[in-house]
Amino acid sequence: MTAQQHKQVALITGSNRGLGFEVARQLGRQGKIIVVTAREIENAESAAQQLLSEGLTVYPHQLEIMDEEDRGRLALWLEKNFGKLDILVNNAATYTDWSDRPSTANLEKAQMVLQTNLFGTWAVTQTMLPLLRKSPHARIVNVSSGAGSHGDPQFGLTSNQGGSASYGISKAAVNALTVKLATELKATGMLINAVCPGFTATSPGMEEMGARPVAEGAASILWAALLPDDGPTGGFFRDGKPLSW
Repeated sequence: MTAQQHKQVALITGSNRGLGFEVARQLGRQGKIIVVTAREIENAESAAQQLLSEGLTVYPHQLEIMDEEDRGRLALWLEKNFGKLDILVNNAATYTDWSDRPSTANLEKAQMVLQTNLFGTWAVTQTMLPLLRKSPHARIVNVSSGAGSHGDPQFGLTSNQGGSASYGISKAAVNALTVKLATELKATGMLINAVCPGFTATSPGMEEMGARPVAEGAASILWAALLPDDGPTGGFFRDGKPLSW
């Protein structure tokens, strides 16, 4: 085996900017081989170039998570080059109008949110599972949100008069998917958890609204990606602490 094949390989969806990019950077600094993905290959290449300039081992790849051909090509590439996948971070997500409420929400837009946040995460996981099974220490991290929980008083399911309905419902569904996957795959030793990165400054002006730095939100995700073999599975966490949902 080559030296690279001994290293852990981490795939982060939606990692050309924001939280996904910072997670890629932090995992790269831990010595992992990083696969940076974006819907457009140019964006993935630009992000990878920046991380390469920091001395990290990074490969760019196009991935529209709802595109079966994109998912299949990436899985084949991983199989050919590394023969496995050690860490999958399902970060790619979307949202609609933050003010949408269940009684008046545009259901076509809500369906798009669920397609990406729930079914996109589900589809990528199914595609990558054969490669994850080949890793002795596989980790899946589903990036969720306090918006999909009962435990977040500021953004949770019972706050804001039901606002952010489609996004919150989609993230609650991601939490449920996490539990189901972890239950099914517990005997494999694979650790599968959902993580809320907290209210994170992923856009200009958000820090003035009280959002935490992106590096702090990414560190919450990194914790679940680097769990020891006796770590938890099927949980929902923020900063390494359980969050009710």
